[in-house]
Amino acid sequence: MPGLYFEQFSEGQVFEHSWTRTVTEADNVWFSSMTMNPAKLHLDAAYAATTEFGQPIVNSLFTLGLMIGMSVNDTTYGTTVANLGMEEVRFPKPVFHGDTLHVRSTVLSKRPSRSRPGQGIIEFRHEAINQRDEVVASCRRSALMLGRS
Repeated sequence: MPGLYFEQFSEGQVFEHSWTRTVTEADNVWFSSMTMNPAKLHLDAAYAATTEFGQPIVNSLFTLGLMIGMSVNDTTYGTTVANLGMEEVRFPKPVFHGDTLHVRSTVLSKRPSRSRPGQGIIEFRHEAINQRDEVVASCRRSALMLGRS
C-alpha cells in the first residue's frame, strides 16, 4: 500500500496501524550491539535482575525506530521526501522482551512548504502501545511530503 500525498492528510486524522510486533531478546541484543550501546540494562540479564525492572529493558532507540517504522506503510511509504525532525520523544514505560506493540499516529498539523512548491510538511504524533494498553513511547515527527502535483 503506498503512502499518502500531502493533500491526502488532514489535521486530526488518526491512524490505528494494523501491524503489531513482538519485541524479542535478539532484537534488543542485536540493536544494542550494532549501535555500540553496551549498557548492562539491555545486555546483562543477571545485572538487570538487580534493578527496579527485574529484567533487561529494550533499548529505547530501537523502540523509537520501530514505532516510526510501523507507521510508514499507512502514511509515508514512497511519499516522504525527508524526515525533518523528532521532538518531544518520551518513553513513559519500559519495553521488555516479549512485549507486543502496536502504533497510533495522529496528524497534528499540515502546511505547504515555503521553499519547495508542490510539497508540504506534516507533523505527526506517534504513540507505541503495548499489549497492556500502556503507552511505552511517543514523539512528534515532522516530515516533508510529496504533493500530488
